[in-house]
Amino acid sequence: MTARIVVTTHLPGDPVGLLRAHPVGRDAEIVHLDVTRKPTREELLDAVRGADAILPHIPDRIDAEVMDAAGSGLKIVSNYGVGYDNIDTEAARQRGVIVTNTPDVLTDATADVAWMLILNAARGMQRASRELHEGTWTGWHPAQYVGKDLVGRTLLVVGMGRIGLAVARRAVGWRMRILYTARSRKTEAEKAPVNAVRVELDEGLAEADVVSLNCPLTEDTRHLIDARRLGIMKNGAVLVNTARGAVIDEAALAEALEQGVIHAAGLDVFEREPEVHPGILGQERATILPHIGSGTEDSRNGMTEIAVRNLLSGLLGEDPPNRVA
Repeated sequence: MTARIVVTTHLPGDPVGLLRAHPVGRDAEIVHLDVTRKPTREELLDAVRGADAILPHIPDRIDAEVMDAAGSGLKIVSNYGVGYDNIDTEAARQRGVIVTNTPDVLTDATADVAWMLILNAARGMQRASRELHEGTWTGWHPAQYVGKDLVGRTLLVVGMGRIGLAVARRAVGWRMRILYTARSRKTEAEKAPVNAVRVELDEGLAEADVVSLNCPLTEDTRHLIDARRLGIMKNGAVLVNTARGAVIDEAALAEALEQGVIHAAGLDVFEREPEVHPGILGQERATILPHIGSGTEDSRNGMTEIAVRNLLSGLLGEDPPNRVA
């Protein structure tokens, strides 16, 4: 039987070509929504009807309704992204549908962006660059653009997975003391040269000069950083998020920045993308980027290759290497 494969967006690296290069994909019916925007709900539901495999990206909500629209022949949802909170994994389990993600290949790119945000937020580079571009800089002065030092300070990594560990390893060059939170002990992070120490979240927030959020978005981590926990942080602390926007209560963060509860924030992800809370968008001490964490040629192309391999493996009845549900 000819497989029906649905790719929900334009992806780098020619996903259709990769599918056609494999015997399973050679004769498949491939529906490619080759657009650089999020498909509407109606477009998504219409496209997936009768699908054996779906290759969505992060903005696509793949829930019970979508899976039921695909029908009983749906075998796999191969997500383009390391996070998979856009997929109802319980609905997938109930229907015997495999769910996969694309880890590893974007680890270094995302860790680099986390450190880009740490440096920018700590030193107030966004404001300084803006004033230079606007022509309002009046020349050097010793009291101007004074930021925070990082060497020898304390970093808290919230979620010591692949990306969290990569962020921590980069901190070694700044001779930082490294703390981390995780559901289980991460022995690799505790080895030299990282020498990370596992702590409870509130304890770490109280001690850290820099907090890097690298945890997945789950019901337990939604609004993990709220007004109470922002209040625990040091007055001069920097908060950076390259995980998922909803890990932070953006309204609470906007208020904390306005009131000087913390020094600065660096955000690559937002609670209701592409919207940004107006209190953050207009805040000088918030360094913001439009979700570019994995945005290198190698990472984005590699994610496509992994997603296609996962999808083909699922269609062949195999257990994909990057299965998450």
